Amino acid sequence: MNRPVSIVLIVGLAVAVAGCQRLGLGGSSSSPLPATPTPPVDSQPLTPLDGVQTSDGTIEQQPLDAVDGAGEQVAAAPFEPPAEAKEIGRSDLLGGWTMQSVADRCQLFMTLTTWSGGYRANTRGCGSPDLQGISAWDLTGKQVVLKNDAGATVANLYSAGGTQFSGQTSTGQPITVFR
Repeated sequence: MNRPVSIVLIVGLAVAVAGCQRLGLGGSSSSPLPATPTPPVDSQPLTPLDGVQTSDGTIEQQPLDAVDGAGEQVAAAPFEPPAEAKEIGRSDLLGGWTMQSVADRCQLFMTLTTWSGGYRANTRGCGSPDLQGISAWDLTGKQVVLKNDAGATVANLYSAGGTQFSGQTSTGQPITVFR
């Protein structure tokens, strides 16, 4: 046999045997570590956040204070454009955006496909029915208007600089759209 071939075979055999030893196939192996005992969990009744617990176990709630004008419906105040609102073009709005509202964070997609009320828009992952219903957008000066299928305004936005738009929904909730 050729000397280089012999060396390669010997090295290969040594590596194979070393691999068997590494995997624990060599016969002697250490035993696994014993499990660590965990202490038992204590259970105690929780005290209520609001109200006072009486001796019989019931909870007495504190009455709510009366509010002036209770029962009156209040319309959302119109959202005034910020003084620092920047000029924007339609192409600045195209593509995917993250939309953040009070308790909702989802995706907004805007295209230049002509749609009722402006251009095509859609959302994904929104929990709010209002935000789920966004189907169109339009640009009026510095204002971006998001609309539903009926053409009603869902939100008004203004550029907050760079790739962020801030405003409010038609119900008066703050909303931000950003990349």
